[in-house]
Amino acid sequence: MSKVIWIGIAGALAAAAAPPTFNHDIAPILYKNCATCHRPGEVAPFALLTYQDAAKRAKQIATVTHGRFMPPWKAEPGYGSFQNERRLTDDQIAMLADWAANGAPEGDPAEKPTPPVFTEGWQSGQPDKVFTLPEKFSLAADGGDQYRCFVVPMNLDHDVYVKSFEFRPDNRRVVHHAIVFSDPTGAARKMVRNGNSYPCFGGPGFGPTGLVGGWAPGGSPAVFAKGMELTVAKGTDLVLQIHYHPSGKPELDQSSLGMTFGEAPTIGRGLVFINSRAINIPAGESHYVVKTGITIPQDVEVLGITPHAHYLGKDMKIDAHLPDGSVTHMIWIKDWDFNWQGQYRYSTPVKLPKGTRVELEYTYDNSAANPRNPSNPPVAVHWGEQTTNEMAVAFMSVKLGSLADEASFQREMGLEFINEFLAQADNFNDFPPEINPASRARLTLAIGLFDRNHDGKLDAEERKTLMDFLRARIQ
Repeated sequence: MSKVIWIGIAGALAAAAAPPTFNHDIAPILYKNCATCHRPGEVAPFALLTYQDAAKRAKQIATVTHGRFMPPWKAEPGYGSFQNERRLTDDQIAMLADWAANGAPEGDPAEKPTPPVFTEGWQSGQPDKVFTLPEKFSLAADGGDQYRCFVVPMNLDHDVYVKSFEFRPDNRRVVHHAIVFSDPTGAARKMVRNGNSYPCFGGPGFGPTGLVGGWAPGGSPAVFAKGMELTVAKGTDLVLQIHYHPSGKPELDQSSLGMTFGEAPTIGRGLVFINSRAINIPAGESHYVVKTGITIPQDVEVLGITPHAHYLGKDMKIDAHLPDGSVTHMIWIKDWDFNWQGQYRYSTPVKLPKGTRVELEYTYDNSAANPRNPSNPPVAVHWGEQTTNEMAVAFMSVKLGSLADEASFQREMGLEFINEFLAQADNFNDFPPEINPASRARLTLAIGLFDRNHDGKLDAEERKTLMDFLRARIQ
């Protein structure tokens, strides 16, 4: 073998043995996956744009990425392909660990990539309309996190068609995430006691609601495809649920939401709501499983999915069982963290044919070993919207075959929801105590009229008879 070849092999081996450097290896990882939050003015507590920023935290970076605590991306690979994924590969995690273990070398300055440039202000351009919290919200220096719902009147005298929306946090030091709902009924206004807001952990506390969308650090503005604009009726209020975490000093926030408007939609869209109220977790139970599902009444294309639980949730898996017997994995989160919940938009819409059964399986840990358990010692937990309650919920936004399909789709989804609700309890006494008296009276009447064998519950055949009756009444 010639001397030139030996020199080449020796050089390649030396390069392979050399530890990774910030400029050549680490900066590209941080710039792509971390800098959206870890930069001045953003929600992260420190920046990661320079060598000095990263080197002094090299061991911390290696630790939190090895445990996949950071970047905060919860969806497992292979269970849905999503836009804007922030999940590091095993090789990237190993490289960060190797860099930290070798003293975090800087490397050749000529190899350093150009730091990312971020758009200031509105990420998608100036909105057609900006809706701002009517007044500044004051957050104490310490104490627990707060979940606050702000009612923002849109003051619309006509329907509008939202083409895009963008939540813009005013004080990124304390705004952790936000979920935006629409309220055409005025129900949220009645819940306000002082100022323009009220506490609201878990959900806005009223229904039915329209889910407009959400924001979390590192997220991008929501842009609806042409023809799929979101219709918002005149007289609608926006309800902005904002999660705040104290910074150690008194803070003020006056966040806002920008919208651009387009033409009336021409393509149908719908919302699939999967929910179980059959939650009764004994104190100390470390592996409590909740299962439920819903059947899709028409062919759909799933655009995005949003799982939801509270502090005891630890594993959430949603699968679609197609009529041909095949299974499509929608999402799997093995380490649920309420503080890092998000909306997951599919890279390519997921087609589900009529008759598909979408099933969720959530697992909860109500033991003292769960560091996120809000009760010490643990107490029994049932369904509810308060901090100490639990939920098992998933939302799916779907594209329909045509605009004309919307009314029938939502009608059938409503009936399916009622059917599943009735199926979740062994008898009427098992229904949660949170059901209001009017709803309880209607359920009592339904059971009395359609419970043919008088066993105090509705079996599958009895529920089908009830659904057929309701369907005929609302055609």
